[in-house]
Amino acid sequence: MHPTTDVILASGSPRRRSILEAAGIAFEVMVPAIDDARFAPDARDPRRFVMCLAWFKARQVAADAERRWGMGGPRWVVAADTMCVHGGQVLGKPADERDALAMLRGFRDRSHDVVTGLCVLDRSCGARTIVADSARVALGSLADAELESYASGGAWRGKAGGYNFDDRVEAGWPLSCDGDPETVMGLPSRILLPLLRGEAGPR
Repeated sequence: MHPTTDVILASGSPRRRSILEAAGIAFEVMVPAIDDARFAPDARDPRRFVMCLAWFKARQVAADAERRWGMGGPRWVVAADTMCVHGGQVLGKPADERDALAMLRGFRDRSHDVVTGLCVLDRSCGARTIVADSARVALGSLADAELESYASGGAWRGKAGGYNFDDRVEAGWPLSCDGDPETVMGLPSRILLPLLRGEAGPR
């Protein structure tokens, strides 16, 4: 089957899909077989950590694409990885309900940073651009009962820090963002779209 787009999204994240769709970008989805939990987070340099994970994902999907289409197929591979940084710790996706609840309780009445690493790989020549962007999120007061109800519902699964910013704002959580909300959701289109247009060189 021939692709109908020039972009591969190396992610199964519904939030990243919706960001690309809102930007009018057609794309194929190829999910990298990388378990983030295998990599010990580096709190000393979280930006480098998420950039490395984004590059690993892009490289694996590019290899999968070559096996599928040879040197044809979509030109661009877009991969990203997102982590929260709080209290000197790097936090990824919760392991279970208890872990999710602990993360959310820790965020309550405080601020935390969210860092997203982005890799755009050009399959036509092998050039790549790898960047990181960060935003600061503040979560106000939430009752234990509300956090427990949310955690028991399982909506934390697959989300760095256990929440999706837009969903929780719509649900009425007292969340604010100093920076780009799309960075918090895992794919800042204001950075990605110029790269896909060739407006920035490889790094």
